[in-house]
Amino acid sequence: MTGIKIRKLVFTYPDSKYPVLNNINLDFEPFSWTAIIGHNGSGKSTLARLIDGLLSPTAGSIEVDGIQVNESSLGQIHQQIGFVFQNPENQFVGATVADDVAFGLENRQVAQNEMGEKIDKALKMVGMSDYKNTAPINLSGGQKQRVALAGILALMPKIIILDEATSMLDPLARQEILSLLQRLKNEYNLSIISITHDLKEIELADKIIVLNDSQVVKQGTPSEILKDKELLLEIGVGVPASQQLQKLLVERGINIPNRYLNLEELKNWLKQQLQ
Repeated sequence: MTGIKIRKLVFTYPDSKYPVLNNINLDFEPFSWTAIIGHNGSGKSTLARLIDGLLSPTAGSIEVDGIQVNESSLGQIHQQIGFVFQNPENQFVGATVADDVAFGLENRQVAQNEMGEKIDKALKMVGMSDYKNTAPINLSGGQKQRVALAGILALMPKIIILDEATSMLDPLARQEILSLLQRLKNEYNLSIISITHDLKEIELADKIIVLNDSQVVKQGTPSEILKDKELLLEIGVGVPASQQLQKLLVERGINIPNRYLNLEELKNWLKQQLQ
């Protein structure tokens, strides 16, 4: 079981007078999907890097599974957390897909006779077994992100952080990656933290955290957050299509349930009314 506890967190970049994060207090539950949203510069990626120990807080504390995140604990922290960046090419270091997945295992000094099995298992998990000996440069964007994910999964972390990891993908590849992540989360009891502007990705979350002006301004379930149209527009996320459709239906005198419905749920609700 791996939870994250953040208390009185402050972070200021060396060249800035003002903190990008100020007095942040958060809890991330084990086995949950948490989406962190906010406009550009709100501190989303900074928060992710602080959790992973890539940055050090100016003040306050972060605990992962009861372990304080600091310079002396980074080895333990990185065994718990896998980080997937926006551009998968930034994570490629191997001449082939298999070489790339092996890189993290080699850093962990995994025995050579165990490595092949772990590589094969990770590639199978993301549906990339047939590309084991392919050069990463010859893969599509979605395939590259799958390989980046396989390199993380080979290390079997308990938490995966996605920093705008689907933003460079076309809609089909994005949906494939999100469906894959949802399946892996359920099958392997993973916790996922996603930094995103994508509404479909946000809808998958169990909990949404909204950052604005260096503060946590709101947190709650998708039903609670995605109904707040003013807040979504303020932080540049936009209003979900299902909410726009609900508004049009209400304007035409149709009574809609007073809760958030995604497009699929709204479609099912409309079918029931027609029956």
